[in-house]
Amino acid sequence: YPLAIDAAGRDEVLVGRIRRDPSHERCLNLWIVGDNLRKGAATNAVQLAELLHARELLPQARAA
Repeated sequence: YPLAIDAAGRDEVLVGRIRRDPSHERCLNLWIVGDNLRKGAATNAVQLAELLHARELLPQARAA
């Protein structure tokens, strides 16, 4: 399964140890790790800006 050190410095979120939850018929148990500083802050800011741009919600830049 992935460890936190495996995710350090990466944008991807790593998932491992996917298995059925024996106590709940429609549930899974899984292990997820990610670089919170990288994914949680920087990449998230870029993804939000891309989404705003795609939905044309950003103000238009003025000519200098």
